[in-house]
Amino acid sequence: MSRSLLVPFYEHPADRPEDWAALTGAAPSLHGVILNPADGAGEAPDPAFAEAADRLRAAGVRVLGYADTAYGRRPHAEVVADLLRHRDWYGADGAFLDQVSTAPAALPHYRRLAVAARAAGAATLVLNHGAHPDPGYEEFADLLVTFEGPWDAYRTLDLPVAPHYCHLVYAAPPGFRPATDVHCAVPGTGAHPWGTLPHFPEPAR
Repeated sequence: MSRSLLVPFYEHPADRPEDWAALTGAAPSLHGVILNPADGAGEAPDPAFAEAADRLRAAGVRVLGYADTAYGRRPHAEVVADLLRHRDWYGADGAFLDQVSTAPAALPHYRRLAVAARAAGAATLVLNHGAHPDPGYEEFADLLVTFEGPWDAYRTLDLPVAPHYCHLVYAAPPGFRPATDVHCAVPGTGAHPWGTLPHFPEPAR
């Protein structure tokens, strides 16, 4: 089974223990799991998230700490502080930067963030643009999310595909698989679609 699923699952482990257990059980199909306790690492460690992250890492799954960049408006130091907390509190070995600009003018800002993320121990760096970005971003990230949106919009588009591109699709029907090697498609809709798990391709063996 290929490790193809990059899963943003933004629910608390204490509220959804069965789903977190299912996520760990699907380890062989996971490219990584994005950890997002409080729109970032939060103000203090959360033992439930620390335990969930430990279980994922023990199963061989990358744990990526979530940090919002507000399309370049959030100060550098705040983003880096989030990444350091993810590392220190949850053992995150990767970083998922959200709301990343697509514009070439923001490249210097994100290049600095990438250097800081690597220095904070991020072996994997994912940039979530949500749309196709300037190619300059490819120089310093491992994976670019070049689409995030609903299935109804996704199925009408003919998007570029590359090994370092990722598509995140919500409101997706069962059995649907996005075009990129690394991807995630969930049934969730509305303002909080990433509170649902993808349809896993098959049970872990």
